[in-house]
Amino acid sequence: MNPEDLPLLLTRVMPFGKYKGTPIADLPGNYLNWFAREGFPKGEIGRLLALMQEIDHNGLSPLLDPLRKR
Repeated sequence: MNPEDLPLLLTRVMPFGKYKGTPIADLPGNYLNWFAREGFPKGEIGRLLALMQEIDHNGLSPLLDPLRKR
């Protein structure tokens, strides 16, 4: 994990699909888990989705709270 990716989870939005326009950090766990099963897209979005899925799966979402308050 790259620490510089954490703020990107709050600023990058889902560019397609049911949750288009939703910040990566706000995507539901079941949607992230679907990508984990089916495969993450290539590029930055896929990398961020994989990171958010790992954070969500391990119950670490509160780590993002201090970044949300900035």
